Amino acid sequence: MDRFSVLSERFPRLPLEKDFSFRRHTTIGCGGVAEVCAMPGSAESAAALLKFLQREKIPYLMMGAGANVLPQEGRFDGVLVRFTGLCGLFLAENGRIFAGAGVTGGALCRFARERSLGGFEPFTGIPMSVGGGIVMNAGVAEGHFSDVVERVYAIDSGKLRGFSLSECEFSEKRSLFQAGLPVIAAVLRGTRTPREILEERSGFFREKRKDLPKGRSMGCCFVNPPGLSAGKLIDECGLKGVSCGGAYVSPRHANFIINEGGSAEDIGKLLSLVKETVQKKTGIALREEIRRLGWDT
Repeated sequence: MDRFSVLSERFPRLPLEKDFSFRRHTTIGCGGVAEVCAMPGSAESAAALLKFLQREKIPYLMMGAGANVLPQEGRFDGVLVRFTGLCGLFLAENGRIFAGAGVTGGALCRFARERSLGGFEPFTGIPMSVGGGIVMNAGVAEGHFSDVVERVYAIDSGKLRGFSLSECEFSEKRSLFQAGLPVIAAVLRGTRTPREILEERSGFFREKRKDLPKGRSMGCCFVNPPGLSAGKLIDECGLKGVSCGGAYVSPRHANFIINEGGSAEDIGKLLSLVKETVQKKTGIALREEIRRLGWDT
């Protein structure tokens, strides 16, 4: 029995998709196909699904909005788990916001702004989900998820567990959850702020993002080294415009790789070339900000 049929029988209410295309569902526009994509709609169903996959030794991967990942080419004979169905979003006590992992960054920003809660404006325009944003500690220089998280709920050993801010082990574009703990939801704290100020600050970040490169990309590819700009380092190494297959380093912002029909291999080679060149010319080792989604490694 194929895995789609196995999951349909075991979880009759679980939304499933056959032959899920990474190329169609990621911002970089490359990658192969997953045999099955499963989208649980509650914390309980997510926990049950993951426990079943682990017990039956069925290979699985997890992906959020697909905005900062580089998926492998070829076919993944397993299950891709997405938490896009976990879209609960409501106001809790004392300016707290409860947000499911599948809530988009745009929905979170609007929700907070409409309720005069500040602290979320730096996320304006960033393509992401709350779950993925927490895993990657997404954000910009002016603010990251670690600045607004109060508590994160994730599945640990088959059970839902709450993690305090300190337990999340946030650092620059890192968190405890990158070890494979699936984020299900979070309690986020906002600061009471006049609506007009929030509108102004949101507009500021929206305008800043207009200067970023257009086209299919993963956003910034490398974390800024302490006190430095990864994009500036790459630029100073003469790498703007360098290409591999259908992918190239953006002439507009050197920390972006733009894909125009290239493969994951093209982009991977370009990432390696950038890292090797910067290391050789400056002695600085760049760390990838994006997540490689592969099944052969």
